[in-house]
Amino acid sequence: MTANVAVETTPEIPLWNDSTHPLAARVDALVGAMTLDEKIAQLYGVWVGASDNGGEVAPHQHDMEEAVDLDALLPTGLGQLTRPFGTVPVDPALGALSLQRTQARIASANRFGIPAVAHEECLAGFAAWGATAYPVPLSWGATFDPEVVRRMAAAIGRDMRSVGVHQGLAPVLDVVRDARWGRVEETIGEDPYLVGTIGTAYVQGLESAGIVATLKHFVGYSASRAGRNLAPAPMGARERADVLLPPFEMAIREGGARSVMHAYNDIDGVPAAADETLLTGLLRETWGFDGTVVADYFGIAFLKTLHGVAGDWADAAGTALRAGVDIELPTVKTFGAPLAEAVAEGRIPESVIDRALRRVLGQKAMLGLLDPDWSPVPPALDGADLDDPDALRGKVDLDRPENRELAREIAEKAVVLLTNDGTLPLARPRRIALVGPNAAEPTAVLGCYSFPLHVGVHHPQTPVGIDLPTLRDTLAAEFPDAEITVARGTGVDDGDLAGIGEAVEAAREADVVVAVLGDRAGLFGRGTSGEGCDAESLVLPGAQQQLLDALLDSGRPVVTVLLAGRPYALGRAVTESAAIVQSFFPGVAGTHAIAGVLSGRTNPSGRLPVSVPSGPGAQPTTYLGARLAQASEVSNIDPTPAFGFGHGLTYTAFAWSDLAVDAEQAATDGEFALTLTVRNTGDRSGTEVVQLYLHDPVASVVQPVQRLVGYTRVPLEPGEARRVRVTVPADVASFTGRDGHRVVEPGDLELRLSASSTDARLTATVTLTGPERRVDHTRRFHAAFTQEPAAQA
Repeated sequence: MTANVAVETTPEIPLWNDSTHPLAARVDALVGAMTLDEKIAQLYGVWVGASDNGGEVAPHQHDMEEAVDLDALLPTGLGQLTRPFGTVPVDPALGALSLQRTQARIASANRFGIPAVAHEECLAGFAAWGATAYPVPLSWGATFDPEVVRRMAAAIGRDMRSVGVHQGLAPVLDVVRDARWGRVEETIGEDPYLVGTIGTAYVQGLESAGIVATLKHFVGYSASRAGRNLAPAPMGARERADVLLPPFEMAIREGGARSVMHAYNDIDGVPAAADETLLTGLLRETWGFDGTVVADYFGIAFLKTLHGVAGDWADAAGTALRAGVDIELPTVKTFGAPLAEAVAEGRIPESVIDRALRRVLGQKAMLGLLDPDWSPVPPALDGADLDDPDALRGKVDLDRPENRELAREIAEKAVVLLTNDGTLPLARPRRIALVGPNAAEPTAVLGCYSFPLHVGVHHPQTPVGIDLPTLRDTLAAEFPDAEITVARGTGVDDGDLAGIGEAVEAAREADVVVAVLGDRAGLFGRGTSGEGCDAESLVLPGAQQQLLDALLDSGRPVVTVLLAGRPYALGRAVTESAAIVQSFFPGVAGTHAIAGVLSGRTNPSGRLPVSVPSGPGAQPTTYLGARLAQASEVSNIDPTPAFGFGHGLTYTAFAWSDLAVDAEQAATDGEFALTLTVRNTGDRSGTEVVQLYLHDPVASVVQPVQRLVGYTRVPLEPGEARRVRVTVPADVASFTGRDGHRVVEPGDLELRLSASSTDARLTATVTLTGPERRVDHTRRFHAAFTQEPAAQA
């Protein structure tokens, strides 16, 4: 007789949970098993705030939306959780616990066990209470250093991933077209190549940490009429193709970005959220993007309320889905019941929902959210006692010393010295008059998407959460033997003149005056810089110019320091200040970096990512202007900047010499090679930034007088020289021709090796030969630089 042997059996794993199968097959199986309501539920998010006691998240009550009932929504599933850490102040460990408990609830409530994607803002660091506030993107651009930005983004991504976040809503790849626009601080600069290279590095860093990077705003948002937020963006197809789209092309192809956020604006009457030729035709069919397209917050509803291209919520939902938007954010409005009803009525085909759903589920599968071993416990809580929230408080540090050290490195590299008559570095001054509205303001270093200014201002009873030394603090440490007198003078934008007399008196008693001026970041009119804080002109806000002029009249040397989110016209200070130091919201270590530049501890190496205007009203203008955009005898308005794009001084001197060109002719599918020597002729170490500009004297369509096509940082010790070689592919000379296709045309070119857009040092005239050549998004984007030691003089 045969004995009965117990055989263990393993329940069959559903195909969509089986990671041994191809992703597409898993997604198809899951789509096929879902009801319409379950499908739609994956296509929207809900705006929530984590609980500071570790309980589940609570829906955020926003004045633009009705209250959301999570209990009613969760049985069918949920696509995303909007900003659990970035909505209210919450201890990071307890926020992670709150998110963990909520994800467990979401997964258990729907029959497929699918959790939500949690997304957060990360424009200048993880926008969470207690997280490091890094310099804003305009400072990233000022570094001209993609490598340090890549490291910063990786650090931000690791912090986000550690507490359970999956997606970051950054970087902003909008190219500045009008500096009056409030969101200039969120951009990387006014040149598409600089924006593309720095932005791509950020994407690479964020994605290396497992965070889905989200490119925004696609496309045209920064080109709004008069620099107004959420305004029409009048432009031609060529400006869109040659100025605004290249950073997105680069970040998708080279950065591996997995998400794109549509812009709010319309172009020639077509809102971006409704533009099928943009979101499907160009982005997916031409460029091959296979990630998700998410809505900018409330952007789908805006198709009805602001654009007037949809008659009701269902119409707005169908229009966006057909165009190629996959996910409604920040909460459910149009993709909920209105969409389900429209499908039932035959107004919207279920196939467009399935198309978006496949992209959403595919991304969730890539994030491991469909795997059978998925756990809601984030890495930061591994091994922790999840039943004891009080013991967790303070156990997760999002502002570690290594974060702050990285923030310091970026801030130092981003400080731009605009002018200097020799007053800087300061030589042990006995008496310093520290004057201005930002002299003793801790948050003057922060942008509008930093947590303290974006969220914390609504919770004044909650501590800031991070250490923010003022410039008064860091100058006192930098010059311990100096007597520092502080005078506010005036507010950032209150127009108050009452304190100017006191400030001037302090100035007259000092050896040197440090005037600390600029912006206050905020949202929707609560600041002078930031989202919804557009400027009528580029005069300094409030009475700051009157203060500055009075200080210049004091007879003492004035060092003008700007903590700002955009460039400003500085009037007399351009020629009369002893020095001008420009910093764009430099983050937690910003005042330390500025103090180091003032003392000479740090040799400045930042370069302007945006031009500084000579006058406050000559907008819109950037250095990318064509010949007709330059100063001329037929207009009384001179748009020539006070300081051009790429400008920046140091405390040493550099000589450029010995330009050699391997061959002065190349085919339209070839390349040129140029070599030059850069020598530090000063007495201290420093970094030169070699910038390569292309000038096309004759083209079939009007071109900018010049445009950046490459750059490299060259660090040198005193007396040291390096031989810098740059290989320039013909592709970088391409532009959109008359027929709408990008072409490389034969003819002469000037390759200008420059210290800035206004300071060409060496120029090579070269010629492209052969037939006109058509190129596309697979073209070569970069001029490649190498460096090696040069023979000593």
